[in-house]
Amino acid sequence: MSATELGPAFFISVVVILVVCRAVGRLLRLAGQPPVVGEMVAGVVLGPSVLGYVAPGAERWLFPADLRPVLYVVGQVGLVVFMFLAGHAFHTDRIRAVLRPALTVSAAGTAVPLALGAGLTLLLKDTGGLFPRGVPLSVSALFVGVTLAITAFPMLARIITERGLTGSRFGSLSLAAGALDDAVAWVLLAGVLSLAGGSAHSFLLALGGSAGLVLVLVALTRARRHAERLAEERPPDTVLLATVLLLFLAAWYTDRIGLYAVFGAFSLGVVFPRTPPVARAVEAISPVGRVVFLPLFFTYSGLNTDIGLLSDPSVLLFGACCVVLAVVGKFGACWLAARAAGERSGVALRVATLMNARGLMQLIAINVGLSAGITTPAMFTVLVLVALITTVMASPLLTLWDRLDRRRGAPPETVRTAVGTGASQP
Repeated sequence: MSATELGPAFFISVVVILVVCRAVGRLLRLAGQPPVVGEMVAGVVLGPSVLGYVAPGAERWLFPADLRPVLYVVGQVGLVVFMFLAGHAFHTDRIRAVLRPALTVSAAGTAVPLALGAGLTLLLKDTGGLFPRGVPLSVSALFVGVTLAITAFPMLARIITERGLTGSRFGSLSLAAGALDDAVAWVLLAGVLSLAGGSAHSFLLALGGSAGLVLVLVALTRARRHAERLAEERPPDTVLLATVLLLFLAAWYTDRIGLYAVFGAFSLGVVFPRTPPVARAVEAISPVGRVVFLPLFFTYSGLNTDIGLLSDPSVLLFGACCVVLAVVGKFGACWLAARAAGERSGVALRVATLMNARGLMQLIAINVGLSAGITTPAMFTVLVLVALITTVMASPLLTLWDRLDRRRGAPPETVRTAVGTGASQP
């Protein structure tokens, strides 16, 4: 397609994506699911799993091959803006009170599913269609393990915010553990990509680049007061432009070092000033990025997902095992770790529930794996299934724990476990 043909094709595809995402989101909201789950499901609906199966001609017309890279790039803008907003709403003072148990939960929630995912891959290594030829089995095993170890940090943050749980102990503990979990997982993913390329360059670049990022963030934190004064003196358009430039620069940097753009965006959001002029600039970029651009990423992932591949019994078996081990490894390990750290049973259950959701971050990881050639369409579909199931579980389980508390006559955890109270006793 020519550039002039891509323009109208892009516009009509965006119209369809946004309408379908909003419709599916409203439908699933009746079942207690947050909007991002509706966007994930809508992405699968618009791909070969549903639309491509029912009306393959319509799918090819709406999403021609030449248009897909455009959807990917614009979807990245939505991801970057969303993670920047999540970082800007992230309060580090709430993390200090839960840092020690967060380290315990994060370590268990990373190591156990990583080991289970890698072990499953080695056990079912002869399953046809799951593992690409020419890729070492060790790379495939580690890739599956890392994707099962990831936590959907943006999803977790959104659930906590929408439910008004930001002041609860389990909300802060989950945010801290989820952030640590994903940071480690992305460094491990960089290591897997290095192994796939037969070089340690990517892994060393990620480690060295991360150290450089920390130094820059510390410098920005120390210069925050000066930046706030400058923002007070500059016109709103200038503040908005500076915000976008810094955001895209941070995204570019972390993408180049192998940690993916979303981590640069989130990190910048954490240290970004919060004075009224800056807050207005952040609010200005929020609606378009979150409402318009982010759904394009989910649709791009859905276009690479073909549920029909699960008709192969061996692929279906692997998928079922992945779902079970993902839940056991993440939910079970995080619950046990939280209890071992001295947290109340209700807090531990809710932390495990939130940490078990993989959603957006797993979709990002498996898209990276697909573009790097270390996963097949069948494996991609299996891991999308894991992301959907574990994410959809979160809201109903949180509601269930609240109902059980009310039946026992116990006050909800959101009331009795404020951040500053320290670890709860059994």
